[in-house]
Amino acid sequence: MDKSAKPAPQITNFIKNRIEEDLKKDKSLKIKTRFPPEPNGYLHIGHAKSICLNFGLAETYAGATCNLRFDDTNPTKEDMEYVEAIEEDIKWLGYHWDGEIRYASQYFDFLYESAFKLIKKDLAYVCELSPEKIRETRGTLTEAGEESPFRKRSVEENLKLFAQMKEGFFEEGKAVLRAKIDMASGNINLRDPVLYRVLKKEHHQTGDTWCIYPMYDFAHALSDAYEEITHSLCTLEFADHRPLYNWCVENVETKGKPEQIEFSRLELSYTVTSKRKLKELVDSKTVNGWDDPRLLTIKGLRRRGYTRDSIKNFCETVGISKKNTVIDMSILEEAVRDDLNEKALRKMTVMNPLKVILTNYPKDKKEILAAPNHPQREELGKRDLPFSRVLYIEQDDYMENPPKDYFRLSEGQEVRLRYAYVIKCEKAVKDPVTGQVVELHCTYDEKTLGQKPEGRKVQGIIHWLSEDNTKNAEVRLYDRLFTVENPSKEEAYLDFINPDSFSLCSNALVEKSLEQSDEQTKFQFERLGYFSFDQDSTKERLVFNKTVSLKDTWKKG
Repeated sequence: MDKSAKPAPQITNFIKNRIEEDLKKDKSLKIKTRFPPEPNGYLHIGHAKSICLNFGLAETYAGATCNLRFDDTNPTKEDMEYVEAIEEDIKWLGYHWDGEIRYASQYFDFLYESAFKLIKKDLAYVCELSPEKIRETRGTLTEAGEESPFRKRSVEENLKLFAQMKEGFFEEGKAVLRAKIDMASGNINLRDPVLYRVLKKEHHQTGDTWCIYPMYDFAHALSDAYEEITHSLCTLEFADHRPLYNWCVENVETKGKPEQIEFSRLELSYTVTSKRKLKELVDSKTVNGWDDPRLLTIKGLRRRGYTRDSIKNFCETVGISKKNTVIDMSILEEAVRDDLNEKALRKMTVMNPLKVILTNYPKDKKEILAAPNHPQREELGKRDLPFSRVLYIEQDDYMENPPKDYFRLSEGQEVRLRYAYVIKCEKAVKDPVTGQVVELHCTYDEKTLGQKPEGRKVQGIIHWLSEDNTKNAEVRLYDRLFTVENPSKEEAYLDFINPDSFSLCSNALVEKSLEQSDEQTKFQFERLGYFSFDQDSTKERLVFNKTVSLKDTWKKG
């Protein structure tokens, strides 16, 4: 594990209880888990839950290990881009796998030989029905399937035909290898499932060596067994596949006898985590790539400013269960908010600047005030805040005709500038053409630095920047990607994209010291939220992403 990462939280759940029961029965048992992604997309927050579970268990027990294995059985959808991205994401989360990276494709010879064993046992046969006909004859939940007319072929004929499949004799869709189980089974997955199909596609690991590829269920089960995985952890949708998983392991007679255990997948509100839908969002250019900060891909979360500790803490909070539920997005946001509250340096930033001139402040006077870098961490010290006659505040901190409970600036009203003086608005200067307020003339009370003004009640406190302490920056603001709570249930889910999920402040002003900050540093822009550098940022052009607001702005009621 990465030395700079926090230790993994102690996992307590039904899976750990099962493992501890197994250890009591066999004290020599060495726990072996695996994380087996298909390299056909980028990892998302749901994968993070599985990563934390599998690698976390390996860190919990003496001698335990966790493999990284790519279940790369479909070259039509896989790419080395995804392989490399997945490796990077796991390392960024602070984990490392046991030994070298493994690939199901490394076991293609073993899987081919395993299929031969099944044919020799008369437990598999070559079927020349079309894919459409196989689906038609599979049956329904209430009706048994129909046996293939090729089911009664002899062992010798099936061995010959399967070898011909491997040699490229058959075109795609013209022949498959099917398990011979039970076409009347109440579990449709056991109705002679396909084990191998013809795919004349080049593979990112094996090139053009193979023109037949194992199906996922077959390869996954036997790869687990080949690696002698003790506990094969997967999400609930694979529960109905478990009988097939066990059938493959038992009938090939492997040394390893993994136990498949299912847990609930991670679904969050106002987003989608299906790789198919994520890819559709990317391909349709609804979002700007797999690392768009609005996506809950690990790349997107990382770019938005989420920390690995916040993601791990979130996964610990939601826990491991057997019940599928949709987790409210606010729980994830609270996890990063809690983490950044401890880590983020405090800075002042003005998103939409409004010029303020302190008319009674000497033109040639300059002051250096002080502000804490973090209110609870004295060891981080203080930072200099230059103060002068010309300042900038947020446009939203002035209102021409304010309501009764408005405590910021309007003509005749006072506010305190954070860490500085009390000022009073005397006059608003408007653009003669547009009528927009472009400048405020204010006065300051020199006796109020760090003190409450006698006999006056000043409730409003606003942030600000001195004219000579500003650096132009671009700030990208992100919100939830969808306007509906469960977009996955909507057939036309793309119709519910939140039009306000992204907005841009292209003329923001930040403290000058930010141009010297490390790109990994996280910030709280006071009163505004938590922010981090975007990968597009340079010393000349600072770019920030909003990670999360200071408070939950989506609370109901």
